[in-house]
Amino acid sequence: MTDGTDPNVAATSGGLTRREESAAGARLRVAIVGGGFMAEVHSRAARAARAELAGITSSSPERSAAAAERLGIARAYGSLDELLADDSIDVVHVTTPNALHAEQASAVLASGKDVICEKPLATTVADAEALVAAAEGRTATVPFVYRFHPLVREARARFASGQAGRVLSINASYLQDWLLGAGDDNWRVDSDKGGRSRAFADIGSHLVDLVEFVSGDRVSRVSATKRTVFAERASHANITTEDAVAVVVEMRSGALGTLLVSQVAPGRKNRLWLEIAGSEESVAFDQEQPETLWVGRRKGSLIIPRDADQLSADAARLSFVPSGHPQGYQDAFNAFVADSYSAVAGESPEGLPRFTDGLRAVRITDAVIDSAESGTWIEMGTDS
Repeated sequence: MTDGTDPNVAATSGGLTRREESAAGARLRVAIVGGGFMAEVHSRAARAARAELAGITSSSPERSAAAAERLGIARAYGSLDELLADDSIDVVHVTTPNALHAEQASAVLASGKDVICEKPLATTVADAEALVAAAEGRTATVPFVYRFHPLVREARARFASGQAGRVLSINASYLQDWLLGAGDDNWRVDSDKGGRSRAFADIGSHLVDLVEFVSGDRVSRVSATKRTVFAERASHANITTEDAVAVVVEMRSGALGTLLVSQVAPGRKNRLWLEIAGSEESVAFDQEQPETLWVGRRKGSLIIPRDADQLSADAARLSFVPSGHPQGYQDAFNAFVADSYSAVAGESPEGLPRFTDGLRAVRITDAVIDSAESGTWIEMGTDS
């Protein structure tokens, strides 16, 4: 807005502010930038949260129209500028290729709208820092959605309460096989579109976010090595982005950990595994089997089901259906979007990943690739 007024607190024609309207139950009007797989996921989550899917824009007017038709969205905007000029839009979801995130999310914030931006938040630390500054006082979130599995919250609660003891070691991996062959291709392999890092920026960012979120600890330094299995794919040559990366991490507490990230692991579709050993008990979570949490003890290890009656309050809050009725990835995504919209209404949902968390992931990704290229440990510093 040209008068410097925050549109989230500016009065609407009915005399209520945007936040007051949302808190009173009025439906948010949201729009999506991008028309691919993640746009579909975001659109389902927006509908589940009772938002009005008011519009979408993609890489061309033709693609925008096709995406609007496919996803059942009311309006196709011819460009991002046209979308942002619509003052009736409250929240914009950015779901485009990585290299576009910083510019587009910045434009959304400058237009006075709240934003949900896919990860990585940006492909450089400087761009991510600028976005954090631009988002001051606004709702700006990043979908680190694995935080929203109820049993991830249960694991976190055990460390936060001291029940699991202090963190001793971490064993974590995120494995996929969708780029296993030389004939498998995607825009992400191109550093001009996806950024300097591929596998770690794409899925390793989720993994390290979960490590820090569950443990309550922070990565203090990293030592990494990376591999590009295929320098050429179907429509790309001279590929420099990594197919796999292995990382040793040291936490601020002194705990040690190993992270393995790969997009060339046969049979693994989306296998995010996290095991954290505490001095009293270990916890292990498998994203492909999200209905149970393993708790390891010297005597009497156990399997905890997703059952609200047996979980911490934060975990029970995210358990939407009765135990025995499985929840999964889309449910976690829906919960993230619902909490983002609650934040737009002025609430402060527990564990909501904001742009500061997106910046943290970009900084760690940069450190991992710096380490792999230099062959040295990289310190994270104290300001991140």
